[in-house]
Amino acid sequence: MRPRQTVLLVLGIVAVAATLGLLAIGAPLLWAHGTQRDDAGYYTLQSERLATPTYAVSSERIEVFADVHGGRWDRVVDQLGTVRISVDDLTGKNVFVGIARTSDVTAYLGTASYDVVSDLSGGQPLYQRHDGAGAPAGTPAEQPFWVASADGAGRQTMTWDVRRGDWTLVVMNADATPGIDVAARAGVRTDALGPVGAGFLGAAAVTGLVAALLLAGAVVGLTHDPGPASGSGPAPGSSPVAASGAPTGLGRSRTAAPTYPVRVDARLEEPLNRWLWLVKWILVIPHLIVLAFLWLAFGALTVVAGISILLTGRYPHGVFAFNVGVLRWHWRVAYYALTLGTDRYPPFTLGAAPDYPATLSIPYPEQLSRPLVLVKWWLLALPHYLVIALFGGTSWWAVNGDDRLAYNLGLVGILALVAGVTLAVTRRYPTAVFDFILGMQRWTLRVAAYAALMRDEYPPFRLDLGGTDPGDRPSPPPPAPAPAAGDDELARI
Repeated sequence: MRPRQTVLLVLGIVAVAATLGLLAIGAPLLWAHGTQRDDAGYYTLQSERLATPTYAVSSERIEVFADVHGGRWDRVVDQLGTVRISVDDLTGKNVFVGIARTSDVTAYLGTASYDVVSDLSGGQPLYQRHDGAGAPAGTPAEQPFWVASADGAGRQTMTWDVRRGDWTLVVMNADATPGIDVAARAGVRTDALGPVGAGFLGAAAVTGLVAALLLAGAVVGLTHDPGPASGSGPAPGSSPVAASGAPTGLGRSRTAAPTYPVRVDARLEEPLNRWLWLVKWILVIPHLIVLAFLWLAFGALTVVAGISILLTGRYPHGVFAFNVGVLRWHWRVAYYALTLGTDRYPPFTLGAAPDYPATLSIPYPEQLSRPLVLVKWWLLALPHYLVIALFGGTSWWAVNGDDRLAYNLGLVGILALVAGVTLAVTRRYPTAVFDFILGMQRWTLRVAAYAALMRDEYPPFRLDLGGTDPGDRPSPPPPAPAPAAGDDELARI
């Protein structure tokens, strides 16, 4: 790529990242505004149990534009809305809930012991204990400094119009005795959520348009290099299925040649260092950073390509060349750090790099199906996604008291670990493991190209094992026709 295209690509990727960030904020805000309000217009959080043997449970200091004064900031604060706190005592006592200036609350509680809620995110409140030997100075309802409060038997609900300053929320027994056990629920009513969400989505639309223009400028003029040709496979630019006379798309070839236009090849470069595989995942961190941004551009340009295919039936040449380059880069890094098939560091290039032991080539399709664009990347590819999840591993959130991330290595990761340990012990990479890993990764890359709309031929449900892609192998000769009855006698005449 020329320097001008590189600059446009970098700026386009930054714009794509900004667009995704704005969407990640704006879309949930609009969703919450439309679906998560109760009949009174409040966005309500789940109920939390607050229990302590001390005299009170308080919030941490709540700062609302505390360091600014008057003018436009007061008008901004007025738009923040109303907070509603509902409290149910679980022991049958009268309960008090109120909010006041932090300085007044601190002075009132004085030397009494109380708990400050420091975290509610883990499903169980975390407290910071303020130790004291005394008691509060009188019952809470007698104090004149509360800006909003409620007390009595049963459920008590306090509403507070948000104002500028430092504030503290307090829950106590109405008679100021120790030992509190309540269920509390907070809600907020505001008119700002909808406009703010719409504003973020509007900004996302602008940055998305800018990203599309920048990325289009970056890929204009790029030409597709189909990669190195080897063996007697199909010529670049032609589909093996189409060449056989069978229908393309979801049709199946009637020939015996197990070919597919996405060609993934690799050669095992032995001898390999016995211990380098332990740190390869660290060595490729620069590649992973670059690939993170390249995949952002890949996704955005695939959307552009999809629109182009819908309108014209053609994949833009420059976008195709760029997306093939991203797949090549990804495959070289995966081959080095995950497959462990070479110790040669991957090059930083979108080009073909035919001298590197891992190569990928995809012939450019002159015409693509317009209707398939709408379904092949999600509906038709769904069965393959399930298989790939088995190959590559999955992650999920497990909740058992605490949130934690669980991850399954998948078959590729497990077999790569087996290959690394075997390499360390025997100095040899097990050939059967190498062939199987290549088959799984070849399957994954074929599906990636299909889901990115780069080909219409449906990926086969087939493990093509080994480093040499079946497209690079000579087609087997057609079987000789069986002699018809009586042929032997005719030949003797």
